[in-house]
Amino acid sequence: MFKRILIPLLLLLALNGIEVFAAASTTAPVALTFGVYQSDKATVMYRKFLPVLEYLQKQMEIRLGQPVDIELKIFKDYDQANDALVAGEVDFVRFGPASYAIANDRNEGIQLIAMEEKKGKKRFRGMIVVHSDSPIKTLQDLKGRRFAFGNDKSTIGRYLAQAEMVKAGIHAKDLTGYDYLGRHDKVFKAVALGDYDAGALKEATFKRNNKAGTLRVLKTFENVTKPWIAREGLDAHIVDAIRQGLLSLKDKDILKIFKASGFLPTSNDEYAFVRQGMRLSAEFMEK
Repeated sequence: MFKRILIPLLLLLALNGIEVFAAASTTAPVALTFGVYQSDKATVMYRKFLPVLEYLQKQMEIRLGQPVDIELKIFKDYDQANDALVAGEVDFVRFGPASYAIANDRNEGIQLIAMEEKKGKKRFRGMIVVHSDSPIKTLQDLKGRRFAFGNDKSTIGRYLAQAEMVKAGIHAKDLTGYDYLGRHDKVFKAVALGDYDAGALKEATFKRNNKAGTLRVLKTFENVTKPWIAREGLDAHIVDAIRQGLLSLKDKDILKIFKASGFLPTSNDEYAFVRQGMRLSAEFMEK
């Protein structure tokens, strides 16, 4: 009698257990979209960001207790990426400081997650460079010269470089001409070839390309490292899971892909001097 009752009961429990397991295993994942603007070929961008996104997925799954699926979306330019974040069409992004400031002005609800660090530092250098044989010795000597900027939304390639020129009394009208070339490596090449008398780029690009000493540094200035930002309204638990995942990232092979050594907590105050530089750069065109 006992066996006749026990066996069906065990079978019932086993079947229920299978059903519970099946239900748990089909829990819909937390679906997120991570956005970046294109600064290189799409294939290079995928190789650059997939390792960190895979790491984040695993860390977030542990913290949230459910599956996480992060889709990488690459925008062709700064404006498209900025529009998507402001409109909430992507869940989180990696932006330059100026792009963050622009997005924050458009939508104060976006949320800072963390900022990258470089060897324990929050700042790195931008540069204004000239050819090594150039007679130009100071920023004031740029009057009557041609200048190469990077992207017209770039923190170093435009805003902070123009701010330094304004401080030195140089404005657009003082130059023979200037252009926005889009990328730091293009600026380096254009100045090296003599197409422009000077240009603005980041220190890493200068060091990587200047092994032969072709260019010379005319002026250096500080920039703050890149922030990772969440859209307005993204659930606080998800934002915190992304943040904790980034702060825990110590894998050097992953970090070196985008030239960081880790992540740090951040706040809007970290980017105040970039905003000041952007306001000053507005004078570059006005006078």
